Amino acid sequence: MDRTVQLTTRPTERDIAYDPPPAADTLQLRAGRVLEENWTGSSTVPSRGLYPHQWSWDSAFIAIGLRHRSPLRAQTELETLLAAQWGDGRVPHIVFNPSVPLDAYFPSPDFWRSATAGRGAGAPRTVQTSGIVQPPVHALAAWLVHCADPWLSRTRGFLARVYPRLAAWHRYLLHRRDLGGGGLVSVVHPWEQGMDNSPCWDLPLSRITPAPARSFRRADLDHGAAEDRPTDLDYGRYVRLAADYRDRGYADGPGDFAVEDPAFNALLVASEHALARIAHELGAPGTARHARAERLTHALVERLWDPAEGMFFCRDVRTGEPIRERGVSGLVPLLLPTLPREKVAALVGTLTGPHFGLGATTRLVPSYDLLGEAFDPHRYWRGPAWFNTAWLVERGLRVHDERALADALADALIATAGTSDFAEYVDPYTGEACGATGFSWTAALTLDLLHTRSHNVRPAADRPAVRGGDGG
Repeated sequence: MDRTVQLTTRPTERDIAYDPPPAADTLQLRAGRVLEENWTGSSTVPSRGLYPHQWSWDSAFIAIGLRHRSPLRAQTELETLLAAQWGDGRVPHIVFNPSVPLDAYFPSPDFWRSATAGRGAGAPRTVQTSGIVQPPVHALAAWLVHCADPWLSRTRGFLARVYPRLAAWHRYLLHRRDLGGGGLVSVVHPWEQGMDNSPCWDLPLSRITPAPARSFRRADLDHGAAEDRPTDLDYGRYVRLAADYRDRGYADGPGDFAVEDPAFNALLVASEHALARIAHELGAPGTARHARAERLTHALVERLWDPAEGMFFCRDVRTGEPIRERGVSGLVPLLLPTLPREKVAALVGTLTGPHFGLGATTRLVPSYDLLGEAFDPHRYWRGPAWFNTAWLVERGLRVHDERALADALADALIATAGTSDFAEYVDPYTGEACGATGFSWTAALTLDLLHTRSHNVRPAADRPAVRGGDGG
């Protein structure tokens, strides 16, 4: 029976009702089975068919969930990814498995040509990778993984080994990707932001001449319905952007596509706070990193906050103008622990209002404005609900003591993960599975939410005032 309350005002703990999640023990076993099936021996693929390699932010989310089952595997997940880091500090968005046939995924290693085209940027010689990046969730993941078993982490020297790599990763972003000159990181390809096909990219992408359709073969259509995936026109633009970046030797600069994205920068803030805690654990001061996180928070508010709309918008670096499309990216800054209270209240109002409908018309957070012209409940990042972005919103709600809404969202995520067979993404209204099933970050984050709900955990690890401690 659906007991979801139709909400017209901000919810309270008494207002929100939700169906109970499935039996936790059964769901834990099922989620664990997904992660076992997708484990390669050193990392976890997002899905065996559609995504047969290691993806950067997927591995961070996977490690966050794996820490509840095997802290050692969670550490290994992050260590494997960071072993493919480039000399300039970037963490590539794909680390390719050499045993997977080239035609199993496009763009494949022979497209990226990392060892040759990326030589000047310090691409590794012994492993093939892509040349672009994904959101920096990794320091947050590393800290939470450490907290799951501090004795194992200290015995293995886990934090001591990953800290220099994470610090170099952040330096790369802060020094090489401030393309707008205002202190925020820019993405140079929609794939970098992770929400590949969002309508937030339509305007800046319209300037890009697409690569000819005959110049590439889309492997994604072998595993997903064309009506749920990006169009051939958009895909051609993605290929053109990636090829141009490759042909410039992966050198960063103000190209045809550069966007300041609120979610990407909010995750950098969260990871800067986590990196400060890692530094403190290793006996070094973390004050400078907390201060840097505060400067990033200030820049994010100054450059991307829209008080009239009550949310953050992307900013097109090429034109200097905001991109007025309401995507879930504009809600993710709820993660910011020192975000002013009035902005938190405005974001919660937007989240539960008509554009996202959480608790009223939707049970999970749609990836795009329900009232937007480009909204599609099934097409990739143009409306469906994704488990990783909903997990980030849920965590942000807990950071700011929005407990009733966070509990309802967590229970809806847990229930939907179970009924959708751990789908890649779902229809935000019905929970119908879309994309791949048996998706790793869905299974992993389900494990994390089950732990959160059973232990009544509040994510204090995001709060800069706390030094050390679990918080996970």
